[in-house]
Amino acid sequence: MENKKILIITYYWPPAGGPGVQRWLKFVKYLPDFGWKPTVFIPKNPSYPIIDETLAQEVSKDLDVIKTKIWEPYQIAEFFGKDNKKFKAGQFDVGKNQTWKSRLSVWVRGNFFIPDARVFWVKPSAKFLKEYLKENHFDAFVTTGPPHSMHLIGLELKKEFPDLKWIADFRDPWTEISYYKHLKLTKSSDQKHRDLEQKVFETADITLATSYSDAENFRKKGANAFCITNGFDQVDSEIQISGSKKQKFTLSYIGVLEQLRNPAVLWQVLSELIHENADFKNDFELKFVGRIDDKILAEIESSVLKNSVKNLGYLAHSEANIEMQSSDLLLMTNFPNESSKGIIPGKIFEYLATGKPIVSFGPKDSDVKKILEETNAGKHFSYEDSEYLKLFILEKYKNWKLGLITSDTQNIEKFSRRNLTERLSEIIS
Repeated sequence: MENKKILIITYYWPPAGGPGVQRWLKFVKYLPDFGWKPTVFIPKNPSYPIIDETLAQEVSKDLDVIKTKIWEPYQIAEFFGKDNKKFKAGQFDVGKNQTWKSRLSVWVRGNFFIPDARVFWVKPSAKFLKEYLKENHFDAFVTTGPPHSMHLIGLELKKEFPDLKWIADFRDPWTEISYYKHLKLTKSSDQKHRDLEQKVFETADITLATSYSDAENFRKKGANAFCITNGFDQVDSEIQISGSKKQKFTLSYIGVLEQLRNPAVLWQVLSELIHENADFKNDFELKFVGRIDDKILAEIESSVLKNSVKNLGYLAHSEANIEMQSSDLLLMTNFPNESSKGIIPGKIFEYLATGKPIVSFGPKDSDVKKILEETNAGKHFSYEDSEYLKLFILEKYKNWKLGLITSDTQNIEKFSRRNLTERLSEIIS
């Protein structure tokens, strides 16, 4: 039987680096195993904040990739200097760290580019794809955001092709995302964001969320929503590092860390342990792999932690996996507010695949906590939970000192990328 055809409309694609590209790169890899032939539509000249050339090796030579040009205001936004680059990566300064340029750039972004600065790609893409779909048969199409302007392309295509199944994939929520309230929106801009989001929920045949709470919230807003979390690819996780005890007891953070997710309580607890415990001071290493906000780094550098820091910067995905495997504790952070309990950072699944214990921060009863309990993979803390956090780190350190390195992780198979793709194919079909 001939494979069904599915068109994926995405902004992020190799050589883009970072977590945004991983989800559909992996779905596209495994969809043919379940009877779907994917075609990917991407911008020809995107402005990616992070580049990872190694991810291109995962794209099949048989994959059809179609491209059109994009114009982005980032390309002329040098006025905003360094803030411009942060902004493309979904980061910006908050509170006392904001300069007047930061405040202005946030206000312009929220009110002039709705839903985001890639909105200028919507009309030319819709025009191009309408012609393309008239000449090429497809059974379904996907839009994946952020950027949520991809979903506006979906709205245009659904008008023209009402019988073509549309899957709107939300890797992050739109108006429910933590930084939304920091966008300094006018009342009319806020309403426009919400109206567009609502229209997508009501028009798409299927809405995908990456967390259980987000799927529930989307259903309350009228979407036919399902949760398919992110996951880990077994192939990426097969690098094995020697199990013998290393010279340093290493706590690692892999990914982007911005001010809104800064675990200040952890830096405080680690500083206390260094003050109180000479062995811990000599043995401990805090390792960063990725993009860490300058203000957070400055805060750490001005504390007793400065002599324990190893900052490797952004590494290729395969190298980042090696750094995960060679760590003793893996750090994950989420936004502290209750509305963020549905955010499941994609990094958790790659962490799970290593079998290393995870120390996580975020809202009290979060989806992340649920996953950690289900998989026995670590502990979740609130941003005020210093006492139990200290005991947890000390326990892991003492085990390391004694050479008691074991993995208690369980039930992680359902989060493999291949099994998640099978679930996706069932939902679409």
